Amino acid sequence: MIACRGLISNIYRLSTAPTGILARKNIYPGASNNIHTTPILWAEPLKKKKKLDPAVVRAREERKRKKIEKQIRRLEKNARQLKPLEECEIPLNIIDERDIRTRSNPPLPEEELERRALLEKSWSKYKQNHHLRDIKMLDRILFSQQKALDELRAESEELYQEAIQTDFHLIPFKSEGPVQTPPIDNYDVPDGDYLDVSRKWD
Repeated sequence: MIACRGLISNIYRLSTAPTGILARKNIYPGASNNIHTTPILWAEPLKKKKKLDPAVVRAREERKRKKIEKQIRRLEKNARQLKPLEECEIPLNIIDERDIRTRSNPPLPEEELERRALLEKSWSKYKQNHHLRDIKMLDRILFSQQKALDELRAESEELYQEAIQTDFHLIPFKSEGPVQTPPIDNYDVPDGDYLDVSRKWD
């Protein structure tokens, strides 16, 4: 307590002393009437670290590493899986009844196999001839068109240039043909609202 009072008195005496005296004695060069102190730092001694067994530390690190590797394997496994389509999946009861539902067709006789092979060959030949007829018809049309253009060019170059121009009135082509069902009189068209009941996948 006495030492504390002495310290306070010394601080008071230094703070009230003339500036010239302190500067002459080189106690505090450039000193003023104020004393600046640093703020109080409430510190405490560091806690002593507990010494752990190296085997325990190694076991903890090994558990962390295995846990991370397991998570990586799980992510890699799920990354290859696509989102399932429920409407395309086969129900489990049908998979269980596969043996009951399997049909065993009797083998076809030799005459039927021969008839089917000949029918397939004749059909292939018919389609080939049909394709060749279409190609010949297109060649005749293109040849006739080119011949007409050549004759027109011999008569007049201006008419030829007009003939080969693109007809832009034919580009927005629109046609209405027969549909599968006839139109329904006084049909109230829905506004397009629907309820989405599909399963949400994260």
